[in-house]
Amino acid sequence: MLVVSAQRSHAPALAAALRGSEVQYLPDSDTLLREANLRAPQVVLLYTDTPGTPLAQVLPILRRRAELAATQWLAVGTQGLGELLAAGADGLASDATSPEALALQVRNMQVRAQQHTDALERVATLQRRMDAWEHEERVRDQLVHMLVHDLKNPIAAVMGLLEVVEDDTRLPPDSRELLRVARDEAQHLLHLTVNMLDVRKIQAGKMNLRRELMFSPMFSEVMDLARGDVGSGLRERNLQVQVEQGISPVSADAEILRRVMANLISNALKHTSMGGLIAIDVSSDGPHLLVSVRDDGEGIPEDDLPNLFAAFEQSRLTLHGRFDTGMGLAFCKMAVEAHGGQIGVESVRGQGSRFFFTLPFAQDSEDDDFVELLN
Repeated sequence: MLVVSAQRSHAPALAAALRGSEVQYLPDSDTLLREANLRAPQVVLLYTDTPGTPLAQVLPILRRRAELAATQWLAVGTQGLGELLAAGADGLASDATSPEALALQVRNMQVRAQQHTDALERVATLQRRMDAWEHEERVRDQLVHMLVHDLKNPIAAVMGLLEVVEDDTRLPPDSRELLRVARDEAQHLLHLTVNMLDVRKIQAGKMNLRRELMFSPMFSEVMDLARGDVGSGLRERNLQVQVEQGISPVSADAEILRRVMANLISNALKHTSMGGLIAIDVSSDGPHLLVSVRDDGEGIPEDDLPNLFAAFEQSRLTLHGRFDTGMGLAFCKMAVEAHGGQIGVESVRGQGSRFFFTLPFAQDSEDDDFVELLN
């Protein structure tokens, strides 16, 4: 600690009362300005009789220095205490205070200074961890972008070539079936890569919804397109689609909803066997549109349900050995919530599962916009 005073005797008197603490003496405020940073004291006693630049002018300068952020400043004297308090002193004491009482006050301030130092160190540690985490996130985002963009075009090319070969009438039936499986797996791989990219986009707030008013016919079209995205595996399932006619319009991004439905249908396909039921229903539910995808597959274990919509999570029980990142359901949750809706799941072991989500109907102002377009 430092004692700044015109009288050197103040320092040894306080040192005797503060056993175990190093007490250094400075004769004037100008020396304090030069050396305070180098000494970085926990407590500084500022006697009002200190010569040099007025302490009320010096103290605000010192308090702005980062190296002295934890330092406690104690003003001691009779005259000018109010000015030092206004300038930023942490405590006041009379120059008539005994060395023992002054030492007690200094001890308390040393404790506060140490607590402040510890807090600053914890903040610095957390900041370093945050900086490291942000760096890792940037690297991860760049890696995902590179992987997805580098994979999308080759996968699409492979799918196109497989489709051309599959349409060749000279192809034997057994080879045609192998090509169909290869095309379905390529489609699945494309879904995985695109879902990874979209989840990162939504997390970063970089996916902008292209909303439009959607009515029953558009929902029927979205369901048909989503079925085509899933692949030929649906031919081996009993697929039922029911879209309520005359439903109120919903303001939504049709392409994003198509992707949501493709993921939910693909998930149902993964959990059902050949001949199993997959039922899609689009209907009104109070102030919301309700969309559900139900299957009669093996169901999902209850322990898996709470984390089912988290990235890199999936049910441990599936009928197929196909690897899945869990990004599909994570994307569905983020996309539905970005539309102002909610998503959920119900499942009973051995009886199947039902995934469902709601979307709010368009507001009156949006309906008026549609009427104006018709006129």
